[in-house]
Amino acid sequence: MNKQELEIIKQKALEEHIPIIMDDTLEVVDKILVDLKPNKILEIGTAVGYSAMCFSEYLSENGMIDTIERDEERIKEAKENIVKVGVAEKINILEGDAVEILPTLQGTYDMIFIDAAKGKYPFFLKEALRMLSPNGIILADNILYKGYVMSDYNKHKQRTAVRNLREYIYEVTNDPNLETEILEVGDGLAITKKCPVRDVF
Repeated sequence: MNKQELEIIKQKALEEHIPIIMDDTLEVVDKILVDLKPNKILEIGTAVGYSAMCFSEYLSENGMIDTIERDEERIKEAKENIVKVGVAEKINILEGDAVEILPTLQGTYDMIFIDAAKGKYPFFLKEALRMLSPNGIILADNILYKGYVMSDYNKHKQRTAVRNLREYIYEVTNDPNLETEILEVGDGLAITKKCPVRDVF
């Protein structure tokens, strides 16, 4: 992997205000990936490919990342970036709306990273749980959304996003089959795992 090229891509994204994973969030994810050694990762929301490229470093041998993006400009840029960094064989961009693509996906993923339309997080969760491998992890980025989610914020413009992020948090923290931790890194990160299956005697 060309780390120098990756840094250039990161700086360009920051300058152009393209949302990319924040450094402190990435630090947490890196630690998770070191332990997880994933074979398959699903990312919902590619943007310019920065996070997928960072994650690709931790894939097991012949591992693969599927990443979904609907914005044509971003797709074009992500494809160019992935080639520049030298990880094109590890990242597969699925072009289109995640709401339409997710139900068509089969198989399981060891990590699912959610970082797309905030108003769709509950739908993404439902699909993610269907495809999560038994020891897999779901990460939802920007889950606290500028602090609005945990405040009494109710402005019309962001109301749907905030309501749906709250619904996501409620679902992952109240489902007895899930274990969830919410970290105040970056713009908030929810880490969800399936509870280990207990033997019933």
